[in-house]
Amino acid sequence: MIAIQNYLVISVLLFSIGLAVAVTKRNAILILMGIELMLNAVNWNLVAFSQYDPNRLQGQMFALFIMVVAAAEVTVALAIILKIYDYFKNLDLDKINSLKK
Repeated sequence: MIAIQNYLVISVLLFSIGLAVAVTKRNAILILMGIELMLNAVNWNLVAFSQYDPNRLQGQMFALFIMVVAAAEVTVALAIILKIYDYFKNLDLDKINSLKK
């Protein structure tokens, strides 16, 4: 059986990479990818901690709920990103700083 510390190290790495991408990149799609990496790290933690009580599936249920919320978030975010690209012809968030053209 794999120790829980290994799962936590992988989760910390995923969350750190996602945070670094979300903070440093200026492209809206890359920021969205960073947020998704952070959500996957949280899911990894929830499933890893649910090993302590295998009879109750709380960690798996919370992870499933986060996946559903993340799918809805991606759908809405991609629709907004497509509308922004259609209007400004650019996805660089530094150049998109007003709601007027």
